[in-house]
Amino acid sequence: MKVRAVILAGGEGSRLGVLTVKRTKPAVPFAGKYRIIDFTLSNCVNSHIFDVMILAQYRPHSLIEHIGSGGPWDLNRGFTGGVKIYSPFRARRSGDWYSGTADAVWQNLNFVKSTRPDLVLVLSGDHIYAMDYDPLIAFHLDHQADATLCTISVPLESASRFGNITTEQDYRVVRFEEKPRHPQSNLANMGVYLFNSTVLEQLLRGDSHRRDSNHDFGKDILPRMVADNARLFAFPYSGYWVDVGTLESYWQAHLDLLASPPSIDLNDRRWVIHTLSEERPPALIRADAVVCDSLLANGTIVNDGARVERSVLSPGVRVGKGAIVRESIILTDTWIEEGAVVERAILDKRVTIGARAHVGETLTDLKDSLVTIGKNSQIPPEAILPAGVVIGTEVPAAKIPAKLRRQQAIVLENEED
Repeated sequence: MKVRAVILAGGEGSRLGVLTVKRTKPAVPFAGKYRIIDFTLSNCVNSHIFDVMILAQYRPHSLIEHIGSGGPWDLNRGFTGGVKIYSPFRARRSGDWYSGTADAVWQNLNFVKSTRPDLVLVLSGDHIYAMDYDPLIAFHLDHQADATLCTISVPLESASRFGNITTEQDYRVVRFEEKPRHPQSNLANMGVYLFNSTVLEQLLRGDSHRRDSNHDFGKDILPRMVADNARLFAFPYSGYWVDVGTLESYWQAHLDLLASPPSIDLNDRRWVIHTLSEERPPALIRADAVVCDSLLANGTIVNDGARVERSVLSPGVRVGKGAIVRESIILTDTWIEEGAVVERAILDKRVTIGARAHVGETLTDLKDSLVTIGKNSQIPPEAILPAGVVIGTEVPAAKIPAKLRRQQAIVLENEED
């Protein structure tokens, strides 16, 4: 049984704010040394699926550079599969920016079919989870399904954020509703779909002719399958899974990794999360520094008397003497200078926090607490950035006042350039 994985990696991810100004959501750094897409890619290779397509769209440059020829995932293959990245293209008859998830696969269907797969596994490139797809494939074949979607149980009060599913005792889907106001079950759609190849082609072809369609799997394809009484089944997944689609969920997913036990055991050699690693020296912790419940990537330096608590530090991060970092996510080559305090903040790459500056504070409402600072921005010494402040990318110290208001944003007009 030949399986081809198609990873949807074109998401703009606007709810991740400054983190996706310069990069697509699946390329956002995660857990110190990874990118978000590494988890989906690793699930594929750990499940012995080595034929992988990635459909990119929004600002794909970081993603393309990260994936390269696929070597870190053992996907630099030729005749036996490998990884290939496809972007939107203009053809003679059709082709344009993808209007939905189903349209993305439809526009690339000839490429999907080129290796003649029996089954097509459609995945999202912006979810954090560790899942063996073998049981899903066995379930699909055992139930003689046309398509199988993966579900996870969520609290009923949050079920309206997801596609909502009702099943019969044999797991056959009898109702699918995308993000309903009043969900009828606590089964949520994970965005993991397995299709018979011929069925997928028929569904996408029919959907492409519908003018009233959003050309989306959740909004159109799956509800229509239920209406047409197709053999659509729900595979129950019981592990950890999160869509890091907001700054709050992105921050919380990092804190989940620091829990005991962690949400995903990154030290489990039976399920390695592969990535393109940077060549950096080992982490260095100086005298009298304190580091607790934190992840430190290679090349990080925590200087004398500094304190790092419940935080994730990416390669090359430097924490100055006596500085404090608490419940924060610090991306590559950021400098936190002497005596500065950073708490409940997300700092993108190459940010500088000036000496004795105070960034962030802990409020009861996480959404109001988080401070986010974009790539290459500079916070002047002794500046005060209270909860909820947003600093865009490439903002120089001269543009930032000594004290900001809560929820204040400073974004340069040319940030999208």
